[in-house]
Amino acid sequence: MSIFKIKYFTKLYVALLLILAMISIGILGYILIEKYTFLEAFYMTIITIATVGFQEVHPLSDVGKIFTAFLIITSFGTFAYAISAITKYVVEGEFNYYYKFYKVNNTISKLNNHVVICGYGRNGKQAATALHMNKQNFVIIEKSEVLAEQIKEQGFLCIQGDCTQDDILNKSGIANARALITTLPIDADNLFVVLTARSINSKLTIISRASDDNSDKKLKIAGANNVIMPDKIGGAHMASLVIKPDVIEFIDHITGQGGPNINLEEIVFSELPEQLRNHTIKDLEIRNKSGANIIGYKTADGEYVINPSADTKIIPGAKLFVLGTPDQVAKLRELLK
Repeated sequence: MSIFKIKYFTKLYVALLLILAMISIGILGYILIEKYTFLEAFYMTIITIATVGFQEVHPLSDVGKIFTAFLIITSFGTFAYAISAITKYVVEGEFNYYYKFYKVNNTISKLNNHVVICGYGRNGKQAATALHMNKQNFVIIEKSEVLAEQIKEQGFLCIQGDCTQDDILNKSGIANARALITTLPIDADNLFVVLTARSINSKLTIISRASDDNSDKKLKIAGANNVIMPDKIGGAHMASLVIKPDVIEFIDHITGQGGPNINLEEIVFSELPEQLRNHTIKDLEIRNKSGANIIGYKTADGEYVINPSADTKIIPGAKLFVLGTPDQVAKLRELLK
């Protein structure tokens, strides 16, 4: 049993133990003093603690009467407290709340290759929306209790807590995650999250938000793969919409920002069937089989090639960028299974 379960149900455990202790004392007392059988002692203890006023099993001796009086006095407050504590868990929905909490944590513990989002501000919310549209598994870590409840009501997996704490990051399944997006408003907090996450999962893809120009290099040194500065990107994007609006809107559309239809996909070397690895783009016949087009190629060294030739060989570490309609991309995914 986890520490959380023990801590959360402490009052309930205490209440049950008190009831059990009073019943045990009563049974033992009546057996020793009045020579009752176990069943008689149990019955006498229950009617005494519950103060229902039923008649004694057998006439009590003087010592038995004193013991009964002592049992009534000591059990009255104890029994009342225990019943109120148990009622609170049932009537006030404590069990239901715990069940939901346990269910969420159990689901998160089974996740693999998912994305962890730290912070649910404007950037975090946009990231969650995009991942949800693309049917990607993700977990949100949010410090605000009120905001965390709102996230859960939307049906998203959420952990309420401070993501700069190691135990909170571990609860999100960061060790089995494929990516981390940290969108905290304070750069120092993002830096701490990046350092912690990188130490837990060395293969993790980490994308961090930054506000200060000087934070960019620090975050990358700490282990961030990419650092996004929303203010700069927003301004540049708006300027581009003035200079070449149609081009930018078209790019937004094919990258998924213009709607739910994701038309631009990437295919890594490991996703290709064995018989197609280390072959040329021409050998894949992607255009003929699915209707999609290969518009880009990333070499194993990280260099990008626009409109690669049909003779380009796909080697380990390489990546293809494919453009097509949702149906074409879906057909391509089926062909690569």
